[in-house]
Amino acid sequence: MSDTINLQPEKERVLIGGLNRNKTSDFDYTMTELGELAKADNMEVVDQVIQNLDHKDAATYFGSGKIQEIAELANGLDVHTLVINDELSPSQIANIEKETKLRIVDRTELILEIFADRAQTKEAKTQVEIARLQYELPRIHPSANSLDQQHSGGGGGLRNRGAGETQSELDRRVIRKRISDLKQNLKALEKSAATQRERRQQSGLPKVALVGYTNAGKSTTMNQLLARFDQLDADKKQVFEKDMLFATLDTSVRTIQLPNKQQFLLSDTVGFVSHLPHNLVASFKSTLAEAADADLLIQVVDYSDPNYREMMTTTTNTLNEIGIENIPMIVAYNKADLKADTNYPEVNGDDFIYSAKDPASIDALAKLITKHIFAGYHTVNLLIPFSEARILAELEAHTSIIEKEYTEQGTQVKVVLDPIRYNKYQKFVH
Repeated sequence: MSDTINLQPEKERVLIGGLNRNKTSDFDYTMTELGELAKADNMEVVDQVIQNLDHKDAATYFGSGKIQEIAELANGLDVHTLVINDELSPSQIANIEKETKLRIVDRTELILEIFADRAQTKEAKTQVEIARLQYELPRIHPSANSLDQQHSGGGGGLRNRGAGETQSELDRRVIRKRISDLKQNLKALEKSAATQRERRQQSGLPKVALVGYTNAGKSTTMNQLLARFDQLDADKKQVFEKDMLFATLDTSVRTIQLPNKQQFLLSDTVGFVSHLPHNLVASFKSTLAEAADADLLIQVVDYSDPNYREMMTTTTNTLNEIGIENIPMIVAYNKADLKADTNYPEVNGDDFIYSAKDPASIDALAKLITKHIFAGYHTVNLLIPFSEARILAELEAHTSIIEKEYTEQGTQVKVVLDPIRYNKYQKFVH
C-alpha cells in the first residue's frame, strides 16, 4: 500500500506577544484577533507572551527582562518565530531578532502576508504590493541582510512575494521606482473599474453594499440572496465564501431581482480588521468605491462573537478613514443561530437580527432593503407610442419593467421608476 501524500503545507509554530499599555479595554480582544490572523497565515499559535507596560521600550518594544523570558520560552518550545501585536520600527525588529534569535513578524507584516496570499485579481495584487513595498522601504538596511534567509521561511514568506526580489537585492531607489510604476498601473486599473461603475450607475438600479468586519458573513449573505431570488443562475453568480479571515479581497457586484421584478445591485466588499495598516487602507480605497457610491450600506456583524461591539467600532472607523459617511445603513446582526436564546429574524428600526443560512431571515432582509431603496420609487403604467421607440429602449435598459403589452396605440408597460424618471415620463402615464 502506497503512502498518502500530504499536500497541505506544514503549519509554522509561533509565539504571539503584545504590550498591554495602560491596561486598555480592547487588549484581550486584539490579542485574540492576532491569534486568528496567525491561523489565517497557516501558523500554529503555541503560546502567548504579555507584558503590562505604560510605554513601549524604544529599543526592544518589550522590557529587557521580558525579552530574555521570550528567548527562553521559544527555545523550550522549539519555536523560531514571534508575532507581535503592534507595528514595530525597523530598529526594534532588528534588536529583538538580535536578542532572541527569532524571526520577528509584526502585526502589519502579518496582515500584508495574508493579503498577499488572498489577492486574486490584478488590481488587488497591485494594491497589496504597493502597501508591501511601502512597508519595506524604511526597513531596508544592511543589518537586516543576515536574517534574509530566516525571514523567507514559513508564515507565507512575504519578502519573497510581489516583485520577486529578496530584501538584499532591493534598495530604496529600486523600491521607489517600483512603487511609482505600480501606482501608474493601479491608476489604469482604477480607471477601468470606474468605467464599469459608471455603466452600472446608468442602469438606474439602486446600489446596496455589504460592509463589515472580516468573516462576519457578507459573502454568505450575498450568496443566500442570490440563491433565494435568482435560482436559475445562482450557482454561476456565487461569490467565494469560507470561514476564515479575509477569504476574499475583491469587490463582487451582482444584480438581485425580487419577486415583484424590482432589481438592485448588491456588492460584497473586502472585510475590515482592527489596526488595518494605513498604507493598505489607502491602497484599497478604489476597491471600496462601490460602498462609497451605494444608496444603502448593510453593515454585517458577527452577533455570536463576544467582541462584536469592538468589531462594529472598527468598521465605523475604517469607513470614516476612507471617507464613506452619511449613507443610510442597516446594521445586520448575523449568526443569530449561534447565539443562545436569540430570536430571529427580528427587525427593530434599522437593526436586523438574522442568520444568513435561514430562508426566513433572507426574505426579511430583502423586505428591509426594499423599504429603504425603493421608498421614493413609483410603480406606474406607461403607454409608449411606437414613434417613441427610443423611450421604450431607455426604459428597458435602465428600469425594472414588470409587465409589457403591445396595443394598437403603442407599448403599454408597468414599470418601477425612480423619482427623476417618474417626473421625466409623466406625459406617458396611462
